[in-house]
Amino acid sequence: MRQNRSDRPLHTLSAPLPRRLFLQLLAGAALLLAAGMPLHAQQERERIIVSGASGQLGALAVEELLARGVDPRDLILVSRTPEELSAYAQRGAATRFGDFTQPESLPAAYEGGTRLLLISISAGPDNRPQLHKNAIDAAKAVGVRHIVYTSTVDAENTDVRALSAAMHRETEQILRDSGVAWTMLRNHLYADNVVGQAQRMLTDGRVVVQPDEIPTAFVTREDCAAAAAAVLTSAGHENQIYNITGPAAVLRSDIARIASAIAGKPIEVVQGLGGEPQASGAIAGFASFNVTSDAVAVLTGRPATSIEALLERNRAALLQAAAPQ
Repeated sequence: MRQNRSDRPLHTLSAPLPRRLFLQLLAGAALLLAAGMPLHAQQERERIIVSGASGQLGALAVEELLARGVDPRDLILVSRTPEELSAYAQRGAATRFGDFTQPESLPAAYEGGTRLLLISISAGPDNRPQLHKNAIDAAKAVGVRHIVYTSTVDAENTDVRALSAAMHRETEQILRDSGVAWTMLRNHLYADNVVGQAQRMLTDGRVVVQPDEIPTAFVTREDCAAAAAAVLTSAGHENQIYNITGPAAVLRSDIARIASAIAGKPIEVVQGLGGEPQASGAIAGFASFNVTSDAVAVLTGRPATSIEALLERNRAALLQAAAPQ
C-alpha cells in the first residue's frame, strides 16, 4: 500500500536546505544578534519624534513611551531647548533643536523619524495653524508616515468665541490635506487646574458658581500623555479621532463637595456671577465641555483619573489650604 504523505516521518516532508544557503542564513542571523536586534525585527525600525519634548505634556509623553518599552535609541526628542533633555541623550535618545517659527530647523530635527507626536502650541501668536503646518510639511518632507496631533474636544465647534477651537480645526484640516496618516487626540481641559480651584475654595470657604455652568470632563496631563504613547506604539490608529477626557463631567459644586469631604472643611456654594471663565460654557463659548469618552481606558488599559482620585492624591495641599490662616 502506498504510504500517505501525512503518515511519513516529519523530517522527510521537506528537503534539506542547500549548504551554501544555510550558511548565508546563519550568518545573517548572527549579524542581527550581534547588533542586539531580535530576529523578527527585519523591517524598518519605528523611530518616534516627540515635538515639544521639554514641555509639560511632552516630558510626560517621553516617560510614558519609555515605560511602554520603547528603546531610548528609537526616540527623537525635539525642543527649542534641547539642553534640557540631556538626561535622555545620555540614555541614547537623539535630542535636537527645532522651532516652529524657524521652519528651516525642522527637517533636520525630524530626519530619520517615522512617527511624530505633534504637540500643539497652547497659546501665543494668531498664526498657530501656519506654525503647525511648518511642522507637518517638514515631517512629510523627511518621510514621516504618521502624525499624532494633540487637538481639543471642541475642534468642531464653529462658535467664533472659541478661538482655540478654530485654531485646532484649521490645523486638523491641514493635517488631513497633507496626505500623511494622522490621528487626532482631542484633549479636554487639563485637570491640573482643578487642584488650584479646590485650594481656593477651601481657603475662602465658599465658591461662586454660574447658574448656566456646563459640567466639564477634566482630564489629567498624565492621561493625555499615556493615550498619546499608546497610539504611537500600537497599530490601527491611522486616520482616527479620539476624545481624550476624564471619566465624568463635573460642576464646580462637585469639586467643592469633594474637596470639602477630603479636607473636612465646609464650602458654601453660592449661585451667581463670578465663576471662573474656563468652567462656564456661556463665557468661554465651548459647547463640548460635557463630552466624555472611554478612550483613555480603551487605549491605555487603565481608567482615566477621576476628580475624586486627583484631589485625594493632593490631600496634603488641600489640608494646607483648609488650615486657619
